[in-house]
Amino acid sequence: MAAADGLSRWGEYGPAIARWERETRPAPDPVDFRGRLSPAFVEWVMGLEKGWVTQITGLSRSAQLTALGNGVVPQQASAALALLTPGIPLCGNHRIP
Repeated sequence: MAAADGLSRWGEYGPAIARWERETRPAPDPVDFRGRLSPAFVEWVMGLEKGWVTQITGLSRSAQLTALGNGVVPQQASAALALLTPGIPLCGNHRIP
């Protein structure tokens, strides 16, 4: 769904969805064809790359949601590291804004 018509689809959350779409990619459907929460939407909300969890072969929808629910939002982890480890260099494989 394009950000321009987000208000009609997302109600009061339209502006926030539109902002996150500009930072990431278009939001996937929040629910599946049965009206259940979509793992792809959770993956998007968390700021993960498309398919980071949802394209792992053999993971059921339930297992995907469990993995996402037990996961860490990268932006939160980055902020926590910056606050908790000022001046300590990381290994080089990770970045802190």
